Amino acid sequence: MREIAGEIPTFGICLGHQLLALSLGATTWKLKFGHRGSNQPVRNLLTGRVEITSQNHGFCVDEKTLRAAGGEPTHVHLNDGTLAGFRHVHKPIFCVQYHPEASPGPHDSSYLFDCFIDIMQSRKPLTAEVMEKHQSAAARAAAAVAV
Repeated sequence: MREIAGEIPTFGICLGHQLLALSLGATTWKLKFGHRGSNQPVRNLLTGRVEITSQNHGFCVDEKTLRAAGGEPTHVHLNDGTLAGFRHVHKPIFCVQYHPEASPGPHDSSYLFDCFIDIMQSRKPLTAEVMEKHQSAAARAAAAVAV
């Protein structure tokens, strides 16, 4: 995986988050209790918004080694401050340590799939502007449905 990382746009989910980090040269460590279940709060560092997520993992990517490998944190777990997502600054790679496809209730993270479509089309790294555009559009659509 290390040889092809960044050759094609990639969106990692849960274990994919860990595998992408490892393929870039970052390390992981075992969480004392792990992150399990739905309704787990995560903050998007690029937009400032909080997402309610579904999670099931026992390891975490080490932020220091991730940064050394060209990664930049994009999401953080609000319960313990650990890394919940990252993007690569030069390659069309991003990922999250939770399950945006699970939708245990809110669809707060559905915008990530639109971000992936965007980087597949552009073949460029994910930017804060692209993430903000898609997260805002998803929030507006959810608000319109709720009315």
